[in-house]
This record gives sequence, structure tokens and C-alpha cells, in this order.
Amino acid sequence: MADLTVWVEATGALAGAGGLGYAKARAPRVYWSLVGKPLTVGRFTLRYRSTMDVCGLTVQPSGLRAFMARNVARREVQPVPPKVRRVRGTSTGLRVTLRLPAGLEPADVIASTERLRHAWGVHSVTVAPVKPGFVELRMTGYDVLRDVRMPAKARPRDMVVPVALREDGTPFERDYRAVPMALTLGANFSGKSMYQRNLIKGLAQLPAALVGIDCKRGVEQAGYAPRLSALATDPDRAADLLDVLLTEMGDRFDLLSLYGAADLWELPDEVRPVPVVVLVDEVAELFLTSSKKEEERRERIVTALIRLAQMGRAAGLYLEVCGQRFGSDLGRGATMLRAQLTGRVVHRVNDKETAEMGLKDVAPAAVPVACQIPADRPGTAVATDASGGWCRIRTPKVSRDEVIAVCREHAHLVPDVPALEPFRPYVPEPVAGQRPSLVKPVPATE
Repeated sequence: MADLTVWVEATGALAGAGGLGYAKARAPRVYWSLVGKPLTVGRFTLRYRSTMDVCGLTVQPSGLRAFMARNVARREVQPVPPKVRRVRGTSTGLRVTLRLPAGLEPADVIASTERLRHAWGVHSVTVAPVKPGFVELRMTGYDVLRDVRMPAKARPRDMVVPVALREDGTPFERDYRAVPMALTLGANFSGKSMYQRNLIKGLAQLPAALVGIDCKRGVEQAGYAPRLSALATDPDRAADLLDVLLTEMGDRFDLLSLYGAADLWELPDEVRPVPVVVLVDEVAELFLTSSKKEEERRERIVTALIRLAQMGRAAGLYLEVCGQRFGSDLGRGATMLRAQLTGRVVHRVNDKETAEMGLKDVAPAAVPVACQIPADRPGTAVATDASGGWCRIRTPKVSRDEVIAVCREHAHLVPDVPALEPFRPYVPEPVAGQRPSLVKPVPATE
């Protein structure tokens, strides 16, 4: 009987260990909640003071505090680490709010994130300033970018579209009111098209006019026609469409002047025009020329894009430019346009120079990170903002058919913009029960 009990206990222990191993590989959220979180909280609690000391994140105490320690408490004076205000567990990691003592700044903590990650045994540590004197350590217990699952609460709203997941487990959102113009770079099969799909899927659910410029004869954006207010599939058509957008921008400026408003969102609801998002699929096709006639067209296009990028924000006109490479080698006006595109998202690139084109003038420290994105992780990118901050992101996988279905479902949201009506793509009416014929027609012979 004793042997049977030992055998049962050993079998149970092996089964439990095997279950935890399976959960760690296949269900990391479950493993983190059951095992990883308690262990990390314990390591953080026991090692906090010593870890902060060896990482150089402590300061000498004030004179009063040192006097009290020596003469009242009768103990040795120790350096003062940041004070822990709050520790909160999440499904992906820990959130720790710290109050920085005088002499420390957020940059000091950011510089030590890699050492903190190893000291506490977590996958990554990022730092987010909360308010003056306070920072939040965002620890992730596992690689959340391996299998991207967007939070359920991440939904499109007020020109804010969640398009990817950050490495700290929070959604990366494309906020057009905060960052009106953006540039997305990436090589073939890097996930650039997947990023655009997630963007269009979110924008399709918002009351906005979507304008597509796809000079690859519309192979990428033609399927989204039910939700597009305008579509240009060649450079000549794109030049005409951009001229119309410039005229629309001028009319909106007249409206702003009439009401004394600084931008579109200060207008009364009853007279406010809908925002317009211009989606450029491959910007290089608008710059490349092979004849004198095409050179004149290129000048029209580049001038229009630069003017939209410089002044379109106030009129509610936003640019979303995508390409494999975007630098001075495209010709005059390329770098000037790129300087106006504040938001940057860089996927895997073919050379370091392309990463520098997108990141060096905004966040130089992110250039080596973008160059190290592996080819077996499409959708992974480095995203930056005007403040110089950056983070790793990865877009969830979404099929083109799913995005097309969302565009059809929300086709009723296409706004009435008379100026764009000549460029509205043709959408055939679906016929109920009609299916494609599988019979090959045979030509009649005499």
C-alpha cells in the first residue's frame, strides 16, 4: 500500500510538472497567472532595495534623514531608492509605480531597464513617466509579441485606431488628432500590408472619408472599395485626386475663418466636415519618372503631398504614407515631405539606410532595433512619436477577406463629400444567390 501511495504521488507530481511545462509553452497567460506572477512578486519584494542600489538608482539621503538614522535609529545610513507606491498584476506582467527621489529622473531608470529585467527574471521592462516625480515600470512576464492578442477593450473611437500590440502588453493606437501624419516603411513580407489592413479595418468603423492611392492598379486597396470615398490606381489619377483634395482643404480653411476656429474639431457639429484620411500604398510610385511629361506630373504630386502634410491637420486631412524605402534618392521634395510625417513605423528593412531614413531624425536609438527584426516574425516593427520615444510593436494577423467584409458591413458610413464623388470607386451590387459559373463557355462556330 505504501508503494502504491508513493507511485500515485510521483505520478501526480510528474503530471503537474508536465502540465505547467505545457502551459508555459502553449498558454503563457495561464502559466504567468499561476506561477510566474507570484514568483516575480516575491523576487521583486526581496531584491528591490539591493537591485536599485547595484543599478545606480539610489541617492544619498538628506541631512535630516542621515542625522535621524545615526542618532535616533542607531543604524548605518543607507542610500535611498525610489519609493514603491503601487504594485499591480496584469494578465501579461506587473505594473509598478515609483516615486523618484530628488536627484533621479526617468532617463536614469530607462537606462537601467535591461539590468532590471535580468535581476527580476522577466521578459522585458519598459518605463513610462506618469507625472512629474513618478514613473511606471511595465514588466512583461513572457513574450506577448509571439502570439498577438489584442485586448478586448481596444476598439476604434474618435479617430483613434488600435492597430498593434506593444511589447509591454498595451495596445498601440494610431491617434490621428495627436499625430496627424505618419510614415510606414518595410520590406516585402515584413508585415507592412498587414499593418495597413488593421488600420483600414479600424478606420472603416469610424465616420471618416477614406481616400486610397494605390498605383499598383489597385491590387491592394480595390477590395476595400465599398468603404472608400475615392480611389486612384495610377499616378495620373492620383495627381488629379490630390488637386481636388487641395481645393477641399482651401474650402475648409474658408469655413474655419468664417467661424473663427483654429481647426476642424472646434467647429459646431452641424457644420463640421468629416475628417479625410489619405492612404498612400507605395509612395515611390508617385516619385519615379521616365519622361519629361511624367516629371511635370511628379512635381504636381509632390507639391500637393507637401502642402497636405504641412497644412492638412487643421482642415481634418490626414496622411498615411507607406513604402519600402523613402529617402532623398527618390528626388527633390522627398526629404521635405518625410520631415512632415511625424509618426514613424518601421518594419523589417533590407538595409540600415532605410531604417535611418525612418528613425534617425526622430529616435536614433531605435535604428539598431529595427535592423535586428527577424524575418520569421512578420508584423513586428518599431514605432516612434515626436517626443523621441519608441517601442516594439506587432500587428495581429488579419486576412484580406476579413477587412473586405468589414468594409462592406460599414459601407453605409461612407460620407457625402461632393468633391470626391468623381473618384468614387465602382462597387457592383451583390446579387442574392448568384454564384460564379463553373462551366467554361465554348465559342459558337459556323
